[in-house]
Amino acid sequence: MRVLMVSDVYFPRINGVSTSIETFRGALPAHGVAATLVAPSYGDEAPAAGVIRVPSRRVLGDPEDRLAHYAKLRRAVLKAAVDCDVIHVQTPFAAHYAGLHAARVLDKPVIATYHTLFEEYLQHYIPWLPASALRGLARRFSRGQCNALDAVIVPSAAMRSRLRDYGVSRPLHVLPTGLPASAFTPGDGAAFRARHGIEPARPVVLFVGRVAHEKNIGFLLEVVALARRDLPELLFLVTGEGPARDDLQRQAGSLGLREHVRFLGYMDRKRELPAAYAAADAFIFASRTETQGLVLLEAMAQRCPVVGLSVMGTADILEPRRGCHVAPDDAAGFTRVLVELLNDPVSRIRLGDAARGYAHEWSDQALAAKLAALYRGLAR
Repeated sequence: MRVLMVSDVYFPRINGVSTSIETFRGALPAHGVAATLVAPSYGDEAPAAGVIRVPSRRVLGDPEDRLAHYAKLRRAVLKAAVDCDVIHVQTPFAAHYAGLHAARVLDKPVIATYHTLFEEYLQHYIPWLPASALRGLARRFSRGQCNALDAVIVPSAAMRSRLRDYGVSRPLHVLPTGLPASAFTPGDGAAFRARHGIEPARPVVLFVGRVAHEKNIGFLLEVVALARRDLPELLFLVTGEGPARDDLQRQAGSLGLREHVRFLGYMDRKRELPAAYAAADAFIFASRTETQGLVLLEAMAQRCPVVGLSVMGTADILEPRRGCHVAPDDAAGFTRVLVELLNDPVSRIRLGDAARGYAHEWSDQALAAKLAALYRGLAR
């Protein structure tokens, strides 16, 4: 069976959409599905089998993303879709309309994954418009796009509920991204600490993700500032890049955290990032807008216990209360839970072992099997 994926983003752009595409493309062949991808060219990526790159230009004010040349994207998708059984759209911009056009011209089934809760994001990037107006705009936009498809994939039950509230009437399938086997290869936490000049006994907490306002990293800085009352040497590592970095660095300075927060930028996902997870005593996460929260599982796979908010998509991962502590949604309460964990090494090791066992239940192969079955159901 052949599937054509279409996306406005892919590696070398690092985010959850790129990771999801790569994970499923790697796992699907074992289930009889070959997935070709059409995505923008970033100008410096190495050629990859099954990936068709389309010329693109930079996005004004956004150094990370590219905007594909729409006419060329549409032609590339239409040409590649001739021999496919299903078209799978991964992003709601040019890729959505190019995929939908090809599906209508060729009479092919078309499905999309709703990766991002735009309702919660727009207010951070268009702050001069009323939040209520932005929410209404995002809901109408998402409802119209989703109802033009044959089916929609969502990464969590919370997202399914939200789209139903929007008025989406098409079938909604909950299917999160799984973890590849490589995520369980033990990272060298001791070597990571040595490379970054971190003492072996120093308490370390970690965040991995886009450094953007909607990730609620400012809240985590407040938590770290409070936690230092009990753990004066606490170090917070922030891994990733994004538009909020300068603001967060200023906030760290105002909280007296200049020597206690390090912004490490992007790290290689296959070598450096597992070591970062393994080097941390806890992974902390406070986003209220996640559609899944794959980084929580990545941390767990490295025996790094999680302290986080169980909100939106993260609830599917955290609510079983395995390998994690669910913290209150206030800085003082979150700090209390975190400090108790960091002060109890025996409990921390036990929680880390439980986390790794739980992460194995989210394997990419198990979830790819479900996606392959969904494709076959659509293609009939």
